[in-house]
Amino acid sequence: MSRWDLSNMPDQSGRKIIVTGANSGLGAVTARALAGGGAQVILACRNVAKGEHVAGEIGPLASVRKLDLADLASVREFADGVDQVDVLINNAGVMALPEQRTADGFEMQIGTNHLGHFALTGLLLDKISDRVVTVSSGAHRLGRIDLEDLNWDRRKYQRWPAYGQAKLANLMFAYELQRRLTAAGSSKLSVAAHPGYAATELQSHTESIQDTVMTWGNRLLAQSAEMGALPEIYAATESVEPGAFYGPLGWGGMRGYPGRCGSSAASKDEQVARELWELSEKLTGVTYSFGE
Repeated sequence: MSRWDLSNMPDQSGRKIIVTGANSGLGAVTARALAGGGAQVILACRNVAKGEHVAGEIGPLASVRKLDLADLASVREFADGVDQVDVLINNAGVMALPEQRTADGFEMQIGTNHLGHFALTGLLLDKISDRVVTVSSGAHRLGRIDLEDLNWDRRKYQRWPAYGQAKLANLMFAYELQRRLTAAGSSKLSVAAHPGYAATELQSHTESIQDTVMTWGNRLLAQSAEMGALPEIYAATESVEPGAFYGPLGWGGMRGYPGRCGSSAASKDEQVARELWELSEKLTGVTYSFGE
């Protein structure tokens, strides 16, 4: 389907869906759309005040819960408060920040975008009935997984390679999760999505001159957040291929309506994916259970 939009979205009544980072940008758009389709949506946000504002606009189907992916204690507390959910959308992320560390000492981009979501998914997996959607980026093609120095402890920090590594990790996690679900005979799904080039607040938080450059890029090149959110909404609601990757089908994968898309050779390296998984379990202290 080359022009899938919200008018095609199946009825979501009776479903409960968690959207991380739903206080702004793609997450807020996704939460609004899913609630508009009848789903009960949990906005999992670091900034609860912003989340409450979005929830207030959505109405009674939306609720807000505190979740700071850069703090594993917050991730565990959030997971402990969830009883059952149909879909988890790992949407939240940070991009091209100056060098920073999470509460647990991880480099901020790999810690927030990948390790926080890895821990969250593992802690919730037994409570998820349908699927996990993990949001990656076309920037995964710039990434390389350094298993010896995942957290940039020894390398000279570079914000864009660090972002590429984090988004590649998101995609490799989604693929590896599906392989493990399939091996366990689970009916649950893991799929990935990316928004193409979408205008959101993400591009204004690099704390550098790049914010200005990307502001102009948003005005000249980017599609709207409403269009950028369609691939993750599609991945969360439609009949999808297990372990597939969805994104915009037009203009080099940067704009357009959602459909199945390709990914880099590095993202398909199953050996690195297994090693990244094992390292992520070690770093987060979260070991997955694949019981139905």
